[in-house]
Amino acid sequence: MSVELIVEGPVAKVVLNRPERMNALTWEMREQLTEHFHRVRFDDAVRAVIVTGAGKNFCAGADVTRMGKGDLRESRERLQRGSQSYIRQLHAIEKPVIAAVHGVAVGVGWSIALACDMVVCGTGSRFGAVFRKLGLAPDGGNAWFLARRVGMARAKELVFSARMVGAEEAASLGLVEKVVDDGAVLTTAEAMAADYAEGPTFAMGLAKKLIHYATGPSLEDYLEMESLVQPALHATADNPEGVAAFKEKRKPKFVGR
Repeated sequence: MSVELIVEGPVAKVVLNRPERMNALTWEMREQLTEHFHRVRFDDAVRAVIVTGAGKNFCAGADVTRMGKGDLRESRERLQRGSQSYIRQLHAIEKPVIAAVHGVAVGVGWSIALACDMVVCGTGSRFGAVFRKLGLAPDGGNAWFLARRVGMARAKELVFSARMVGAEEAASLGLVEKVVDDGAVLTTAEAMAADYAEGPTFAMGLAKKLIHYATGPSLEDYLEMESLVQPALHATADNPEGVAAFKEKRKPKFVGR
């Protein structure tokens, strides 16, 4: 499978395993993520979760070469069954979840990391809300998570610029909780998960839900709006131009419509 689920005692690891493509997500990987997150969510033997990527990177976002086509209804349904489905399951896990990030975490790959409770990254890690480069708005709850971590103005700057954010800046902005040597990312996450697994995880899970409720409109409400915005952008001139430019490794020529 392109996404592995490894359960070791009370800790489960969900591993994106397509290193030859920087763990860029295919449709099958999205379905596997949804299944794995659902399983650990309701497995009482699992008391903490780690999400990470195989190879040198966490996740390079969606596999642009496999992006689907379709009308507004089809695109909306695909988004809801795709990235929104596994983000919903990940966000709903009522136990501590840690992202162990090395290399790049961009696009919806960054959404996955942001959806976790804690982010541990290596000194060489880089993050980016790169949706602009494809003529799209953020998906996978990316803007919702960013706004809650860094505030509205900074979230806009990160989305509008589509720039890459290094590990130290990410830490200074509150986007990651720990920066460690690249080779120590997973062991640090494992130590954190082992510590959390020894705690009152039911109480911690409910505390997590209280914090989610305390931050304003729910993720569900936000994702409903997202499912209307993103499909509409697939019908613009800029989106296919962005995809073509990415494939051809050139700068896109956007027209703003």
